[in-house]
Formats: sequence, structure tokens, C-alpha cells
Amino acid sequence: MSSTAPSTRVPGTGRPRAPAPAAPAARLHALRAALRRAAPALLAHVAVRTAGLLVLAVWAHRRHHGVWPILAAQWDARWYLGIADHGYARALGTAFDTNNLAFFPLYPVLVKAVAAVTPGSRAGTGLGLAVAASLVAAWGVFAVGDHLHGRRVGVLLTILWAAFPVGLVQWMGYTESLFTALAAWALYALLTDRPLTAAWLAVLAGLTRPTGVAVAAAVTVTVLLPSRRRRFARALAAAALAPLGWCAYVGWVGLRLGRWDGYLAVQRLWHNELDGGRETLLRFRDLLGHDSTPELFLVMVTLTLIASAVLFVVSVWDRQPLPLLVFTGVLLTIVLGSGGVYFPRARFLLPAFPLLLPVAVHLSHASRRLRTFALAGAVLGSAYCGAYMVLVWPSAP
Repeated sequence: MSSTAPSTRVPGTGRPRAPAPAAPAARLHALRAALRRAAPALLAHVAVRTAGLLVLAVWAHRRHHGVWPILAAQWDARWYLGIADHGYARALGTAFDTNNLAFFPLYPVLVKAVAAVTPGSRAGTGLGLAVAASLVAAWGVFAVGDHLHGRRVGVLLTILWAAFPVGLVQWMGYTESLFTALAAWALYALLTDRPLTAAWLAVLAGLTRPTGVAVAAAVTVTVLLPSRRRRFARALAAAALAPLGWCAYVGWVGLRLGRWDGYLAVQRLWHNELDGGRETLLRFRDLLGHDSTPELFLVMVTLTLIASAVLFVVSVWDRQPLPLLVFTGVLLTIVLGSGGVYFPRARFLLPAFPLLLPVAVHLSHASRRLRTFALAGAVLGSAYCGAYMVLVWPSAP
């Protein structure tokens, strides 16, 4: 009588069949393989950011200015550390630029939690978290580029992201690195058909920055495509889950302040309101057409915004995958459509790494000489812009 039990021998050899690897071991092996594949991109990211840090250190030394406060405890970092130390405000108030409810909670919560179990200051913890998050973000950026166009493009995309004009912020006590990490891996999860993973990452992104709504939009639009309806229940769950982080914080602010528009009221005190792009166009006109001596940093911000808009058009023309287009489209709409403060808008676009994909693809086909020249220029330009941003420009990055 034949048996239906699986054979314990390797067919044709008589040797015992090797046992299947346990699931955790298999996952660990896959993680190590993925890390080895991403290693050149991660090393390049560290090299670019180290070059920027060295330029900053030399420049700061000549100006008799310490580097540590710049990276760990000034501007927005000071706000996040204050939230980790003392919590959120309980009233709206009337003073401009003073209500800390404008800052989303995930990063300060992580700073407080990690600092409670590690030695050192909370400022050091916050900076360490930002640097660690930048490596996770660089890995995610590489993973997206590698998945779509191969390893070379993935590495180039990571270098270009690291060499963003305001790339120094990646190694400051800010939320851009954490947000980029969550956004990049959410987009990768969408590209590899893991909607629930993408949705949970979107929840965390929505607790990190106001622009987390762009990640939620990418998840929701992608999973509800007609082609995904064969998994309708899973898609519906992901679509419902994705915006919950952002909605939870905005709703909590409303409850804390006792008004339905509490978060919008806080943003008005920070001069942040959508005006359809009117303020942006006025600043373009003034800086590029009327001001005879425009501030260099603001010119850099303006050129970054214009280049980002052009690269989005190119991305649409290149038919980038829908998750990337929705994410960058919503992010650009928020940044360009804001009537609020102008100078940090290049920083707000730091997570929009898919906009750099057309450049990375083009460089992957260019000659080695041109590619080296372009990347060297980007790295040196980023190092200079980063140091200028925190040592010469008198306001926040």
C-alpha cells in the first residue's frame, strides 16, 4: 500500500533530505542577504554625510561655534526635546510660533523612551535616533530604486538623496530621517504587494509629520485600484488603517484644546495655512525677479522647489509607479500650496526621494566620468549648503 507521507530522502540519491529551515532562520538569512546587497548604498550614504559633517566642523571651528548644539539641540530639535521633557501644551494661547502642539509625537516619544533606558542626555539620544533612522531611510531608498531599476540605480538614488541640498538635516535632531524611513519602506511594501505592512508604516508616518497624509494617500489610492479587488478585504483594511495615525493626533489635539479645528488653529499660530500656492509664487517673483540682493539660502530653497516641480513632471512622463507619484504629488501640493513660512520648504521636500529617480536612472546610463563629476558636484554642493544653512542663515533650516 502506497503512502502519502512526504519522502525523507532526496529523490535519485538515497541521501536524507535536509530539514527545511525554520521560518525565523530563513527570515534572518534573507535580511542578511538584503543588507549585503544594500551595503554599498549605506556606505555611500555615510560617506556623503560624513563629508558634509567635516565641512561643517571646519567652518564652525573657524567661526568659534560648536557643532554639537547645531546638530542636537537647536531650532526644531529644541522643540522636540521640550516635548520629551515636559509634554504638550494644554491651551491654544495667542502668541505666534510658541505652541508645541504643531509638532507630531512619534519622534519625541521615541526620544523619551530610549533615553529612559540608555545613558547620556536626551539631546544625544535624539541625535542618535536621527542618525540611525537616516541609515534605515537610506536602505529604504535603495530598496525602492533597486526594485524598480536595479542595484546601480538604487545606489545612485541613495547618494543623490544623501546629497540633497539640505541633507545635513538627516543627521540633526529633526524628524526628516525618521519620516523618510517610514515613507520609503511603506512605498517599497506597496511595490512588493504588502498593503497591510504599508498601512502600518503609514500609521507611524502619520504620527511623525503633518505630511504623513501623503504616505496615507499613497497607500489608500494604490490598494483600492480595481486590479487589487481580488483581495478586497485586505485592501479595504489597509485603506482604512493608513490614515489613522495622522487622524489620531489631529483628533487628539482637537480634544485637548476643546475645539474641532484645534490643530488648524495651532497651525495658524505658526503661519501655516494653504493658499493654493499664491505665497509661493509671490516669493518666486520677489527672489528671482525683484530682489537685487536675494539671500543665498532662500535662492537655494527656491531653486529646489522649482527643480522638484520639474522632476515631478518628468516622473509622470516616465510613468513611475502610482504609489510614488501619489506620495510625491501630495507632498509637493502641500509644500508648494502652503501660505506659511517659506525658508524650511526645501527641508520639507527631503523625504520626496522618488523625484530623484529620473536623475539616478539617467546617471546610471552616463559615462563614468560624467557620473563622477555630477555626484562629486552634488556632494560638495550639499556640504556647502548644509554648513551655510546652519552657520550663516540666521533662522531655522
